[in-house]
Amino acid sequence: MRRLMLVGLAFAGLCGASLMLTGCVVVAPRPHYAARVWAPGYYAPGGVWISGHWRG
Repeated sequence: MRRLMLVGLAFAGLCGASLMLTGCVVVAPRPHYAARVWAPGYYAPGGVWISGHWRG
């Protein structure tokens, strides 16, 4: 009887743990966001100021 209760408790624990993990969703980042980088402002040849911008 004790063994049956132990097996039932272990089964309930495993079922509870698996139900708690069902809400986790892992999504790969969109390539559109991953490829963009921030380019800081700089002086181009001729003394022209190029302001910071997102470059993709």
